[in-house]
Amino acid sequence: MAVKQDDLVLITWTRNPLVPDSARRIASVRIIGSAKPCRAQLVPKGLLINALNCLLDHDIGFKVVYSKKTSNISGYLLLQRNP
Repeated sequence: MAVKQDDLVLITWTRNPLVPDSARRIASVRIIGSAKPCRAQLVPKGLLINALNCLLDHDIGFKVVYSKKTSNISGYLLLQRNP
């Protein structure tokens, strides 16, 4: 029997450089495994906060395992869910 692997979601985000403190928006997403039931929130140009609110819901089980701000207007997050 195969061992169930962790689900991983990598999100890169950006802010509008012309608007101070603008909302973070998703630039790209890579999913390994499944991101159900949050797939609808993981779209380019979507709000990062909406995706995180869904993924970090206690019933969903994702946790942020790595986060890095690459500049004042961009960064990325890696989330993991154990089987």
